[in-house]
Amino acid sequence: MPKKPKSPIPIEQIDSMIHTIRGVRVMLDRDLAQIYGVATRVFNQAVKRNKARFPEDFMFQLTRKENDSVLRSRSQNVTLKRGQNIKYLPYAFTEYGALMAANILNSANEHFRSARVCKNARSAARHA
Repeated sequence: MPKKPKSPIPIEQIDSMIHTIRGVRVMLDRDLAQIYGVATRVFNQAVKRNKARFPEDFMFQLTRKENDSVLRSRSQNVTLKRGQNIKYLPYAFTEYGALMAANILNSANEHFRSARVCKNARSAARHA
């Protein structure tokens, strides 16, 4: 039996990374990058190179207001440290967008992790 690749973060934390924005359950680019073990910048570059694979129902960019709301929900302390200001608004990925991102990152580990993301999203939706 093939050995399962290790995720850089515990699978249990994935549930806390799922947000409901615009009535859709999504994960942010920085969270998916962390799950897939790449820098957010690298993740977003790969997505931009493959823009045609990400229609509006796979991904969208947050507004400043949505981003502020997500930051507040993550932590009560939203004051950023020096050098941590947000230059670019994050992208939000639906379940299908997260799966497509794994495909463009082109690694066996990402396929395993994307399956875990989808399973967690599905089980969280049932409990909502």
